[in-house]
Amino acid sequence: MVRLGKRELIAFIALGLVSLFADMTYEGARSVLGAYLDVLGAGAVVAGSVAVGDFLGYVARGAGGVLAHRLRSSKAYWALVFLGYGINLFAVPALAFAGNWEVALALILVERIGKGLRTPARDTILAEVTEGIGKGKGFGLHEVMDQVGAVAGPAFVGYALFISGGTYSEAFRMLFIPALAALLMLSVAFINYPTLRGVSGVKESKERKASLGKSFWLYTVAMSLLALGFMHWSLIAFHLKASSVLKDYEIAYMYMVAMLADAAVAFPAGYLYDRFGPKTLIIAPFLAVAAPATLLWPSFSGVNIVLITAVVWGVLMGLYETNMRVTVADVVRPELRAYAYGMYGMIFGISWAAGNALMGVLYPISTYALLAFITLVEVASLATLILFLRGFHGP
Repeated sequence: MVRLGKRELIAFIALGLVSLFADMTYEGARSVLGAYLDVLGAGAVVAGSVAVGDFLGYVARGAGGVLAHRLRSSKAYWALVFLGYGINLFAVPALAFAGNWEVALALILVERIGKGLRTPARDTILAEVTEGIGKGKGFGLHEVMDQVGAVAGPAFVGYALFISGGTYSEAFRMLFIPALAALLMLSVAFINYPTLRGVSGVKESKERKASLGKSFWLYTVAMSLLALGFMHWSLIAFHLKASSVLKDYEIAYMYMVAMLADAAVAFPAGYLYDRFGPKTLIIAPFLAVAAPATLLWPSFSGVNIVLITAVVWGVLMGLYETNMRVTVADVVRPELRAYAYGMYGMIFGISWAAGNALMGVLYPISTYALLAFITLVEVASLATLILFLRGFHGP
């Protein structure tokens, strides 16, 4: 059995801890962004437009991927990772000082841009250091560590809101601590794995550089259709707040439940990916329909229904963070991974932002129209995914 070398192992663990502390920072905040925007006087369209932050973040992924690919340097990859994390992490605690929803929304957008900028290079590094144990299992283990932070963050924010009587600024200020810890762990990862084998010194013709291949583009279309109908948590949180289904701190805890489901499914999903490949994604469109259907169907109500929604939503996020990301690495050559991650992420993000903006418009008009839209695009996603799977022959 192929194993990780010492430096690869240390870098892998350090990158996992980076994600743990980073997720504690921004997932803690994101668990209540919809409710926070409501407190600041925003409406449903603004809450749905939080996905525009993800759109900008995914556009930044495209920029980060192109930059990494053009510069073709390990130093450039790591510089993008450090810059992105720096922007990403410190925009979150700054929410403590937002006095209106416009400032808060601006910070949310900046935070996503930072996250997007560093993601293609970070995922390329992660794909390389986990090759010794299988990328599916590697990404799965990384996601488990990631979700420890994603669970701890909302738990902390929920507790801070509870003891402060709903004072959001106090909770956001405390998020400076995990932000600093994440940057420290990132330094450890860099020290132990400063040079990437798959990018340094690789020279190719212009034609080969530009070719990501039919399989990559078909897969990207399938996942972008999935994103078009994937309801953002901020819109879910807005619904829970606006309908008075849960108290503010309970909304944070529901997001924690979603993150627990994400963590629970991550490694098993990655393990199954190493055995069965992208076929494990066939369930994703069904989950994208099930999550909002359980929450919004008029005859469904109560805390148990919200719990089911949170679990289903979390399982889908677990697939997104593991198997969907690994598939990108497996449909292109190693030297094209950062570029592929950037292009895939940018198109995915445009789709997710557009879909959630439309859902924000449909939400106050008709629940049935909203659910019909989601169902239609997920059927299209499933059909496209099946076409991709028929032509997929492995990395």
